[in-house]
Amino acid sequence: MTKRMVIMLVAVAVVFGGIFGFQAFKAAMIKKFMSSMAQPPQTVTAGKAAFSEWQPTIEAVGSLRAVKGADLSLEVSGIVDSISFNSGDDVEQGAELLKLRADDDIAKLESLQATAELSEITYERDLKQFKIQAVSQATLDTDAANLKNAKAQVAQQKAILDKKTLRAPFAGHLGIRAVDLGQYLGAGTLIVTLQALDPIFLDFFVPQQTVDRIALGQTIVVKVDAFKDQTFAGEVSAINPKVDASSRNVQVRATLKNADHKLLPGMYATVEINTGAPQNLITLPQTAITFSPYGDTVYIVDSKGGAADGKPQLVARQSFVTTGATRGDQVAILKGVGEGDMIVTSGQIKLHNGSTVVIDNSITPTADAAPQVPIDR
Repeated sequence: MTKRMVIMLVAVAVVFGGIFGFQAFKAAMIKKFMSSMAQPPQTVTAGKAAFSEWQPTIEAVGSLRAVKGADLSLEVSGIVDSISFNSGDDVEQGAELLKLRADDDIAKLESLQATAELSEITYERDLKQFKIQAVSQATLDTDAANLKNAKAQVAQQKAILDKKTLRAPFAGHLGIRAVDLGQYLGAGTLIVTLQALDPIFLDFFVPQQTVDRIALGQTIVVKVDAFKDQTFAGEVSAINPKVDASSRNVQVRATLKNADHKLLPGMYATVEINTGAPQNLITLPQTAITFSPYGDTVYIVDSKGGAADGKPQLVARQSFVTTGATRGDQVAILKGVGEGDMIVTSGQIKLHNGSTVVIDNSITPTADAAPQVPIDR
C-alpha cells in the first residue's frame, strides 16, 4: 500500500508539474511574442526651436478716401452748350468745365445793366441839381434807391448766370464724363467726379486697448490688393477723440503721398503700425502646435541610449505650451519650449508620450512669417 501511495503521489506531482511548467512556458512565449510586436518608430519632421526678432505691430484694415473729393453737378437746369474737359483730365482750381445755354439770361443781364446805368445817370444829374436846390431831397432819395435796386438786380442776374457755368472747386483729377453736348440736365444731375489724389487719406479702426500705442506722426505701412508686391508709407495724421460705443473701436486717419495716383478713393487697404522695440521670441511653424480645449501642446524629441544598433533612440515627449501672436505660418511660443529643443513639426497626430520616432526632413511644412500668395500672370 505504501509503495502504491508513493507511486500515486509521484504521478500526481508529475502531472501537476507538467501543467504548471506548460503554463509558465506559455506565458514566457506570449511575453516574448508581445515584445516583438512593439510599435515601430514613427516617421516625423522636426526642427530646432530658435529665437526670432519680432517687431510688435498693430494690424488693421481701412478704406482710402480723397483729401478733397466731390461729384460735380449744377444747381440749375438747362441744355449743355459747351464742355471744356475730357475724362481723366487734371484740372486747376477755378477751371471752367461746362456751360449751359444762357442766351436769355445774358440778354436779361444786359437789360438790367442798361437800367442800372440809366439810374446812375439820373442820380448823378439830380445830385447836381439838388446842390442848386432845383430838386427836392425826396427826389434825390428816390433816385438813390432806384440805383441801389438796379445794381442789386444786376448782381442777382450775374449770380443766376454764374450758376450755369461749372468750375472746378479745387485742383484734382477728373473722372469719367457723364453728360454729352446738347443734353438737357436737371438740377443736381451728376456731370463728373473730381478727386484730389495727392496726398490721400486712409481711414481705419483699431481696438480701444491699443490707443496708447498710437501717436500723431507715427509711421504706417499700407498694402492694397491691386499692388501685391508694393507697400506704401504714410503717417498718422488724426485720431478720433471718441470711441465707437457699438464696436469699442477708435477711428484713425493716416495721410499717404500719392504722386503717381496709384491709390484711389474707395480702395480696401491693410495697415501695419510698428510699436515699441523689437522682441526676441521663440517661434515655431503653426503645424507643430496641437490645439485643443485642454491646452496647446507640442512634441519634443529626446535622445536616449539603448538602441540595438548602438545609435541613440529618439523618443517623443509631449509638452504643454503657451502661445503668443501669429504671423503668417509662424506662432510665437511664450512658455513650454526652450531654445535648441527639437520639436516635431508634422506627423504628431500618430504620436503619444514615449513614442519612438525617426526624423525625415525631406519634405517640411512652410514656416514663413510673411507668406506670399502666388499670382497668376
